[in-house]
Amino acid sequence: MVMEPIRMLVLDLDDTLLRSDLSISYRTRNVIKKAVSQGLVVVPASARNPAALDQFSRTLGMNKRPGYIICGNGTIILDSCTRKIVWEARLDTETALAVYDLATAEGFPVQIYEDDIMYVSKTNEFTRYDQKLTGLKQVVADDFHAIVRKGCNKLLIPGDPMLLQPLEILIRTYLGSDINLFTSKPYFLEILPKGVDKGSALVRVAQMLGIGQEAIMAIGDSMNDETMIRWAGTGVAMINGDERIKAIADLVTERSNEEDGVAGIIEQFILGKGSPS
Repeated sequence: MVMEPIRMLVLDLDDTLLRSDLSISYRTRNVIKKAVSQGLVVVPASARNPAALDQFSRTLGMNKRPGYIICGNGTIILDSCTRKIVWEARLDTETALAVYDLATAEGFPVQIYEDDIMYVSKTNEFTRYDQKLTGLKQVVADDFHAIVRKGCNKLLIPGDPMLLQPLEILIRTYLGSDINLFTSKPYFLEILPKGVDKGSALVRVAQMLGIGQEAIMAIGDSMNDETMIRWAGTGVAMINGDERIKAIADLVTERSNEEDGVAGIIEQFILGKGSPS
């Protein structure tokens, strides 16, 4: 089998491109820059909202060339130069309120992201970790119902992974036909509009750029990356990633996000033009 040359690289950020200190290594930046100079299209695809993704997209030089950025797990697609939203999906308000009520009844906080603010219904250790991770301002809303009614792209429920699992089952039981839900990290349960995810956003971006499925590589580590890894011509999982993601990927990196795993894949299969088969 001869693999079609990779023309587009779709990159998850946290635990994939980013190291644990939220930096992109010098080596990885240089490898990406070299690949872009040879015509590669790079598309960041993150659970982060636009404000929390901005510094990383600028580090990659996305603001200096035409392209797109996938935010909010696929609920928002940005023009990389203008930062304007070219497409978005929003949760049905009554469905979002039902999710909030279920989560609240079980004792969990709920989060909504708007510009550079992270609204929370209440705080716990995981809301505080998310604030540190994203760098967004955290505001405890007096009337979270009112915030939800204004509309949102997604909801996030932060909590202990062992306790989130039964909550996920509960929400699926009552609302599973109306939403898409998955964990982006073991302690973050994400609620999105039905049929919306990184994979569906990737399909839209590929169509806008006129790049075929087989010429696309996607790299990620967690369950929110599943659909883009499955859809891309070449799906790559990080060696430090979820075992379920590694099981469905075409390739698994030899090194972790701490060890320039993304750079190694680019060098081997894009700059080196190796074949995964």
